Amino acid sequence: MTLITEEVAAQLREEFKELKNDVRLAVFSQALAEPVSEEVKRMALELGELEPRIKVEAYNFVLDQEKAESLGIKRIPAVAVMGAEKDHGIRLYGLPTGYEFGSFIDAILDVSRGESGLSDETKAGLAALEKPVHIQVFSTPT
Repeated sequence: MTLITEEVAAQLREEFKELKNDVRLAVFSQALAEPVSEEVKRMALELGELEPRIKVEAYNFVLDQEKAESLGIKRIPAVAVMGAEKDHGIRLYGLPTGYEFGSFIDAILDVSRGESGLSDETKAGLAALEKPVHIQVFSTPT
């Protein structure tokens, strides 16, 4: 049974026509400790089946701890959304359902374009920061 319906798959195929470059999804799961993480892995694999420019790398959070640490993955389920050559630091935790699924797809599209969508003014303000900033956004389906 697929997680992505054929109707949604058709919409995604249209959205993915906008992809400019390959995108890598590094998915970290562990079936026994966090069963939901396997759904995240399945969802990512289904996206990869829909679009050949989306490359899915599946990792076990415990067995592939060195890879998890190198990408800064601290918990599961997790997806690192990366370009073919560059890691933009985008990490998604949890099962992206509802509005979060749209944010997941937007992250894939943004990474593919290599663009954040931020204005030049915002980029200039961020470039002026003197210390690293760690931004986390929390959301809930409710």
